[in-house]
Amino acid sequence: MQKPAVPAQKPAAPAAPAQEPAAQASADCRRIKCVALTFDDGPGRYTGTLLRHLAAYRARATFYVVGRNVAENPGVVRRAVEAGHEIGNHTWSHHDLTRLPAAAIRADLARTDRAVERAAGVTPETVRPPYGAHNTAVRRQTKRPVVLWSVDTEDWRHRDSSAVARRAIKGAAPGAVILFHDIHPTTVKAIPKVLKSLSARGYRFVTVSELFGGKPPRLAYGGRRDAPGSRR
Repeated sequence: MQKPAVPAQKPAAPAAPAQEPAAQASADCRRIKCVALTFDDGPGRYTGTLLRHLAAYRARATFYVVGRNVAENPGVVRRAVEAGHEIGNHTWSHHDLTRLPAAAIRADLARTDRAVERAAGVTPETVRPPYGAHNTAVRRQTKRPVVLWSVDTEDWRHRDSSAVARRAIKGAAPGAVILFHDIHPTTVKAIPKVLKSLSARGYRFVTVSELFGGKPPRLAYGGRRDAPGSRR
């Protein structure tokens, strides 16, 4: 007895290329719990890994970049912008701006702007002075908001991922701006734990500009003070 013919199977459709999760929609941080994760001094060799961690949670962040590092790593800055992250100006070579004359401050910030524009086609809308050092003379040299932070993880001092994560999680509150440095591998390694813990507590991860509804104050010493449930 002849076996029935086995119907030919259609070839499997090619698998769709893996895509990173899309960034989350804009949030109203007056009504929901928001936190701004900010990363200084990059981009560097670990920033690409950090972008993947953020994408896994559809998290937006703000990168305060050093211009000379942007010139060396333009591709990662472009990827950050394409993923919905914000780029801030952190000077060309991390000089203390309070020690520079006015013309040098303007030139330094402008040089960094040009590097970001060439890399990603955007202009930084906020400035973060290195070391948080600023004075009236520094602030007069830019019309943009000068943004500091409300939580310092001290990741530059404590090269310990668990300690960095603990500081970030403990310090987080609605409207907080948390300071990290993505040039340290221990910091990047801490981020998945930070994202997982704060997500479980109902936080949304937004850029600095989003945190302030698109209008950061002229000088932001910390986070958003009118956020729901803010301790400050």
